[in-house]
Amino acid sequence: MPNQIDAAFAALADPTRRAVVERLGDGPASVSELAGGFTMAMPSFLQHVRVLEGAGLVRTEKQGRVRTCTLEPLALAAVEQWIIERRRATEARYDRLAKFLDAQDQENDHG
Repeated sequence: MPNQIDAAFAALADPTRRAVVERLGDGPASVSELAGGFTMAMPSFLQHVRVLEGAGLVRTEKQGRVRTCTLEPLALAAVEQWIIERRRATEARYDRLAKFLDAQDQENDHG
């Protein structure tokens, strides 16, 4: 799981790849359709698709001359779960700090 998370975050670190993931959230699209929104050569764009595919975030399927990309929701779910777990741990620390500070305030009020 950590390697999958590392690969997903590395892939999502690039704004072009994040834009591709966002677009694929609307549904599958051909590589040509996806590339149309960018001002880079097709080989460069295909490299971005390969990185997303290697990270497990995108699946591609070729039918004839058309390569279609589809978002892999389970890979995004793994990233989401990782973030949720970090948020819960942080919130728990803040809750403990708040309780400690409340207890300190009560001691100072009664002391």
